[in-house]
Amino acid sequence: MLLGELIARFRDETVAGETLLSLGNLALVARLAALAAERDVPVGPLVAQAVGQFVNAAGDEEWLRLVGHMSGAADPGREFLLRVLMSAAST
Repeated sequence: MLLGELIARFRDETVAGETLLSLGNLALVARLAALAAERDVPVGPLVAQAVGQFVNAAGDEEWLRLVGHMSGAADPGREFLLRVLMSAAST
């Protein structure tokens, strides 16, 4: 499945939850759940919005850093999602 298709499926909270858990970072999952609760939105749309914001607003340095992480990863899509969500959760 392509990353874009996965993000589109985040409207389904089960898909969003399973995907987030598959990242293997429970602290990140908890932080995203807290952010979603603060903003009174489901986690799935919050995650989709975070990815969209990164894609539309990230500068060259952020993209270069991300691509560097992805290039050495066994699963570049997972690495992309993990790094983007870690960034979103820290703001």
